[in-house]
Amino acid sequence: MPALSADWDDLRYFLAVARDGSTLGAGRTLRVSQTTVARRLAAFEAALGLVLFERRQAGYALTPAGEALVARAEAVEAAVASFAEAAAVQSRDSTGSVCLTATEFHAITILPPILRDLHSAHPGIRIELETSDRPLDLAAGEADVALRGGVIAASGGLVGRRIGADPWTVYCSRAYAAAHARPSSAADLRGHAIVGGGGDRVWPAYREWLRQHRLEEAVTIHHSSASGLLAAVRAGAGLAVLPSFIADRDPDLVRCLPPARSDHSELWILTHERLRHTPRIRAVMDFLGERLAKLAREAPVPYEGRWAE
Repeated sequence: MPALSADWDDLRYFLAVARDGSTLGAGRTLRVSQTTVARRLAAFEAALGLVLFERRQAGYALTPAGEALVARAEAVEAAVASFAEAAAVQSRDSTGSVCLTATEFHAITILPPILRDLHSAHPGIRIELETSDRPLDLAAGEADVALRGGVIAASGGLVGRRIGADPWTVYCSRAYAAAHARPSSAADLRGHAIVGGGGDRVWPAYREWLRQHRLEEAVTIHHSSASGLLAAVRAGAGLAVLPSFIADRDPDLVRCLPPARSDHSELWILTHERLRHTPRIRAVMDFLGERLAKLAREAPVPYEGRWAE
């Protein structure tokens, strides 16, 4: 049995000559020179160890061996066309599930209206919103897309878009500020009730912040969830340290102090590089990125108060 190294192009040349009956006509069909067609056809015959055409003065005529292979070559042609069509559909197909991981803070504040509009724009995409107490591993496939705040280091094959700065600082409700006088310095904080907690992704760093400022004893209520923490602050239960990207855009909250200059936290939308060109992932990344970037461009709350005592 001859060793065959033919590719689809070999079959294209074979079928073009079979259909046109000449290398000149096949060249016009394939948009190549007559010489190229003759050379490729001769090489194909040599690779097969068969004579596929009789070279006549009037043109090329299939030999019995050639006639026996035409139907099979046409079957390959149809399969290639079907494959190309399916691939084109896949490249345009923005449907399916996308697992989005985010903190509870983001999930209950800025994301709901964005995800509502995402569904309107891409009704074939189903979002699975995961608010795990730990950051999910995108490289391991635990989630497809992540909205993350903090100091983000590029690693593990992650790619994405920086949305904007997201340092944490002190906030209270408008009602609390009216009733108790909003603190305007670090020293003022010690005279106010502090709402603590926020869940496992929030409380460790929050607690350390309180320790550094000698405010841990001022915590009067501890919530095990971010939603509980945010609800308590909005209700006027006390002050809390919150991410500025969210809190600055909350109409019920007011900032008490500017973020510390040492806080370089940022908000990012991330995915793994192996998923970046998947249509549904790209659609979600682009939509979230644009909407969040629009929020970031809105004028932030002016820094108020001071840290110096």
